[in-house]
Amino acid sequence: MTTDRLARTSTFAPTRRHLLGLGLALAGTAALNLAPGLRLLRPAEAAAPDVAQKIADHFSAVKTMTGEFVQFGPKGEQTGGKFFLERPGKIRFNYDGASDFRVISDGQSVVILNKKLRTSDLYPLSKTPLKLLLDDRIDLSGGKVTGIKQEDDLTTIQLADKQVFGNSKITMMFDPKTYELRQWTITDAQGKDTTVMIFNTREGVNFAADTFKIDYTANRELNAKKSNR
Repeated sequence: MTTDRLARTSTFAPTRRHLLGLGLALAGTAALNLAPGLRLLRPAEAAAPDVAQKIADHFSAVKTMTGEFVQFGPKGEQTGGKFFLERPGKIRFNYDGASDFRVISDGQSVVILNKKLRTSDLYPLSKTPLKLLLDDRIDLSGGKVTGIKQEDDLTTIQLADKQVFGNSKITMMFDPKTYELRQWTITDAQGKDTTVMIFNTREGVNFAADTFKIDYTANRELNAKKSNR
């Protein structure tokens, strides 16, 4: 993601669809579109290429990470904030802005919180592309790698798993020398992309005990009030 693009894109308050695109693109019926420039892998290449598995193993070894992120919606809309990651299964995105958006995974569920509007949407982590990012070990077997592109400054790996998130897909971009994750794109079942770029990252950090806590009682109460309106 270039500095020019960052400068051109206006800041926006993310909608529920944009938040879903961050890593929660759910199952649908549309066909997958291969990202431009990626080499589609044939069935005979079902085993993950060596470079892809090496990168996945390196990223899997990162047990905790924090940093900043910028998110681009399907029309180039931009927002950002800070993220916190802990394997297995835990991540938190704190969005900038007055709306006070949060996306939190506690290892079992993912909640999308809008404190300003007092909404709380809950999903099973196992049915989202975030599961592939947050597993204790990123497993690329079983034909999950559907495309790969190697360049001097970037290695791009596309993953899909119909059993996990239907016709959505995740495309991850790594530094080919350090194997560090630079960004990922979630393509939903309608072919719409949401890209997340991460930067200023730190690894091996410690988090407060409640960083990834989901308040299930508050979730039930908010949704009960919503259903009674």
